[in-house]
Amino acid sequence: AGGATRRLVGLRPQGRAPVRAGADLVDNHGVSIGSVTSGGFGPTLGAPVAMGYVGADYRKAGTIVQAVVRGKQLATEVVRLPFVERRYYRG
Repeated sequence: AGGATRRLVGLRPQGRAPVRAGADLVDNHGVSIGSVTSGGFGPTLGAPVAMGYVGADYRKAGTIVQAVVRGKQLATEVVRLPFVERRYYRG
Protein backbone atom coordinates (compact mmCIF):
# COMPACT_ATOMS: atom_id res chain seq x y z
CA ALA A 1 0.00 0.00 0.00
CA GLY A 2 3.03 2.28 -0.44
CA GLY A 3 2.04 3.52 -3.90
CA ALA A 4 3.81 3.21 -7.21
CA THR A 5 7.47 2.20 -7.08
CA ARG A 6 8.31 3.91 -10.39
CA ARG A 7 7.16 7.25 -11.82
CA LEU A 8 6.97 8.58 -15.37
CA VAL A 9 9.27 11.59 -15.81
CA GLY A 10 10.58 13.83 -18.55
CA LEU A 11 14.30 13.61 -19.29
CA ARG A 12 16.64 16.19 -20.85
CA PRO A 13 19.98 14.64 -21.84
CA GLN A 14 22.94 16.98 -21.48
CA GLY A 15 24.63 17.39 -24.84
CA ARG A 16 23.26 16.59 -28.29
CA ALA A 17 23.10 12.78 -28.21
CA PRO A 18 19.53 11.42 -28.16
CA VAL A 19 18.54 8.77 -25.63
CA ARG A 20 16.37 6.09 -27.23
CA ALA A 21 13.72 3.73 -25.89
CA GLY A 22 15.15 0.83 -23.93
CA ALA A 23 18.16 2.71 -22.55
CA ASP A 24 18.86 1.96 -18.90
CA LEU A 25 18.84 4.75 -16.33
CA VAL A 26 21.33 4.41 -13.49
CA ASP A 27 22.33 6.46 -10.45
CA ASN A 28 25.82 7.90 -9.91
CA HIS A 29 26.98 4.53 -8.56
CA GLY A 30 25.83 2.61 -11.65
CA VAL A 31 22.82 1.01 -9.93
CA SER A 32 19.79 0.60 -12.21
CA ILE A 33 16.95 2.97 -11.27
CA GLY A 34 14.73 2.80 -14.36
CA SER A 35 14.52 2.83 -18.13
CA VAL A 36 13.68 5.11 -21.05
CA THR A 37 10.33 4.48 -22.76
CA SER A 38 10.73 6.94 -25.66
CA GLY A 39 13.21 9.53 -26.82
CA GLY A 40 14.28 11.67 -29.74
CA PHE A 41 14.94 15.23 -30.84
CA GLY A 42 12.58 17.95 -29.58
CA PRO A 43 12.41 20.56 -32.36
CA THR A 44 10.64 23.16 -30.20
CA LEU A 45 13.40 22.93 -27.60
CA GLY A 46 16.18 22.38 -30.13
CA ALA A 47 17.53 19.58 -27.96
CA PRO A 48 17.04 15.88 -27.28
CA VAL A 49 14.20 14.86 -24.96
CA ALA A 50 13.01 11.55 -23.55
CA MET A 51 10.51 10.03 -21.15
CA GLY A 52 11.03 7.12 -18.85
CA TYR A 53 10.23 5.47 -15.56
CA VAL A 54 12.48 6.00 -12.54
CA GLY A 55 12.34 4.92 -8.93
CA ALA A 56 10.21 7.22 -6.79
CA ASP A 57 13.33 8.57 -5.04
CA TYR A 58 14.59 10.03 -8.35
CA ARG A 59 11.40 11.68 -9.66
CA LYS A 60 12.07 15.25 -8.44
CA ALA A 61 12.74 17.81 -11.19
CA GLY A 62 16.40 18.80 -11.31
CA THR A 63 17.69 15.38 -10.28
CA ILE A 64 20.62 14.22 -12.43
CA VAL A 65 20.61 10.57 -13.46
CA GLN A 66 22.78 8.70 -15.97
CA ALA A 67 21.41 7.22 -19.19
CA VAL A 68 23.44 4.36 -20.64
CA VAL A 69 23.87 5.11 -24.36
CA ARG A 70 26.08 2.78 -26.42
CA GLY A 71 27.85 1.59 -23.29
CA LYS A 72 28.60 5.09 -21.98
CA GLN A 73 26.86 7.02 -19.23
CA LEU A 74 25.27 10.31 -20.31
CA ALA A 75 24.19 12.83 -17.66
CA THR A 76 20.44 13.40 -17.96
CA GLU A 77 18.24 15.82 -16.00
CA VAL A 78 14.79 14.86 -14.72
CA VAL A 79 12.32 17.57 -15.81
CA ARG A 80 8.60 18.23 -15.39
CA LEU A 81 6.15 17.27 -18.11
CA PRO A 82 5.08 18.68 -20.47
CA PHE A 83 8.46 19.81 -21.83
CA VAL A 84 6.90 23.01 -23.23
CA GLU A 85 4.09 24.85 -21.46
CA ARG A 86 0.81 25.05 -23.33
CA ARG A 87 0.11 28.51 -24.71
CA TYR A 88 -3.55 28.16 -25.57
CA TYR A 89 -6.59 29.22 -23.57
CA ARG A 90 -8.49 26.49 -21.77
CA GLY A 91 -11.84 27.94 -20.72
